[in-house]
Amino acid sequence: MNDAIQVDDLWKSYGNHTVLKGVSFRIAKGEIFAFLGVNGAGKTTLLECMEGLRKYDSGSIALEGKIGIQLQSSSLPGHIRTMEAVRLFAKWNKTRGDQAMLTALGIHEFSKKMYMELSTGQKRRLHLALALISNPDIVFLDEPTAGLDVEGRATLHDIIRKQRDKGKTILLASHDMAEVESLCDRIAILQEGRIAFSGTVLELGQKAGKHYMLHIQTDQGSESYETDHLTEKLLDLLENYKRKGICVLDLKIDRGTLEQHFLKIAKGEEA
Repeated sequence: MNDAIQVDDLWKSYGNHTVLKGVSFRIAKGEIFAFLGVNGAGKTTLLECMEGLRKYDSGSIALEGKIGIQLQSSSLPGHIRTMEAVRLFAKWNKTRGDQAMLTALGIHEFSKKMYMELSTGQKRRLHLALALISNPDIVFLDEPTAGLDVEGRATLHDIIRKQRDKGKTILLASHDMAEVESLCDRIAILQEGRIAFSGTVLELGQKAGKHYMLHIQTDQGSESYETDHLTEKLLDLLENYKRKGICVLDLKIDRGTLEQHFLKIAKGEEA
């Protein structure tokens, strides 16, 4: 597939503090891609450089096509009404807007409300509508489902997938690991200004190690164990219980979550 985004050897410093240290990656057209990183890893700076909101020191960024941006801290004048904002952004972008998209986001339900009267979830939906109104080729979404209820999140996820199916490239920033795992084709993890990992969720698990939690119920109570070596640990435990005459009543095995794998890589503890 052709690349929608190309970033090569990107460097950015604030005074004596270097935030981005030679970051390079590619994002394909029609891909949902997420950037993850603990606070201070450089994620926000990287996104702002890509969005054109912040200058970088050296390197290059190439974006193929028109972009739409939904910022987490977006705001509009308090007294502007919802549909006034939609019409204003549509006029700026010389379009009438996608009515099906507006309906799917439920914009018409609060079309006459002033921005200051909207709930957090309604603002998130409006911000996404404004980001998509120009029919962009690349969409930046920063915490797109923050403040939404379960139904709202499901609706938004469906819209994001449909945008991807139309060939749009989606770059997602989210702290919701379940959301990232559900939506994204690939992810990248930033660690102290460098990319520590880039690939699929499955590849992340393979890099971080097959992390497991064993939950064992015996006739003497419940115990949990953490291991990267399932077979050896399980056999040792069962042999130990047998030797002590303890009866195992139930056994549950949980695979490592995306969050566990992410933290392992982000904190420099990769296998």
